[in-house]
Amino acid sequence: MAKAPAVELEVGGRTVRISNPDRVYFPALGATKLDLAEYYLAVGPGIVNALRERPCMLHRFPTGVAGEKVHQKRVPAGAPPWLQTVRVHFPRYGQHADELCVTELAQVIWAVQMSTVEFHPWNSRRAHVEQPDEWRIDLDPMPDCPFDRVRRVAHVVHEVLDELGAVGWPKTTGGRGLHVYVRIHPTHGFGDVRRAALAFAREVERRAPDDVTTTWWRKDRDPAALFVDYNQNARDHTMAAAYSVRGRPGATVSTPIWWDELDDVEPGDCTIGTVPARFAEVGDLHADIDRHPWSIEPLLEWADRDERAGATDPGQPPDDDAGA
Repeated sequence: MAKAPAVELEVGGRTVRISNPDRVYFPALGATKLDLAEYYLAVGPGIVNALRERPCMLHRFPTGVAGEKVHQKRVPAGAPPWLQTVRVHFPRYGQHADELCVTELAQVIWAVQMSTVEFHPWNSRRAHVEQPDEWRIDLDPMPDCPFDRVRRVAHVVHEVLDELGAVGWPKTTGGRGLHVYVRIHPTHGFGDVRRAALAFAREVERRAPDDVTTTWWRKDRDPAALFVDYNQNARDHTMAAAYSVRGRPGATVSTPIWWDELDDVEPGDCTIGTVPARFAEVGDLHADIDRHPWSIEPLLEWADRDERAGATDPGQPPDDDAGA
């Protein structure tokens, strides 16, 4: 069967060519590469807001989500001159990578043309790569953890954030968990932000000891527990962005939600087929995140308190390999 001709999309005054537009990326849905591009066009302001100015790892699926996944950090040679990048260094390996740094929607669609399904940005921006401006709370369920438990813990997270005076921005993960982002002042390095995240995770565990674990080693966790993954704030650890499609059979989307939707949301309902209509109705629920920066100093005081009481850090994982 002959391949369908390439499609040219006009995106913000730029022309992006989509080759093999009829290649099926999600066999269970029959969703194609062009469907994926049209999804990102539909949520354009949201995905650009989530990625803007951040080094970004691309999760590529050259033959669709049933095939090989490629983690790509380096923008390949031959990329269009209007693509923006930022150079990040990996001292442990003596390497660097020029990573995609999205500033406009055409760059997202270019990445889709390159078979990108998922976008995984850093929690820092190119102006201050070594100083995060985003604290990420990852509610990561163990295999036997029901989603009702994830919901309960998310309410505890909300309660603690309110007491701290921090504004949390929740979203589904596109999997079985939830993420909450907090915008922070970029005045600390990754080590301090991770230490603050660990102190917060311990507090959530104290308030919900039957639901939560902060045990780092997976083999030592209760298989029905909810792990608050503070290490997602370590340097070069990334998570799927708000509005990123996930490389899963159902084409689920990591979707911003209101706090009052926690008890009703079903993550599997947020897909490339449903999120565009939601976005058209409610817009980008994370649009104002930059208006609410917060200082992590109270959490660093909690970390000092915990350490004086004998709490130990299980150890920070090393930076990821510089990758492809």
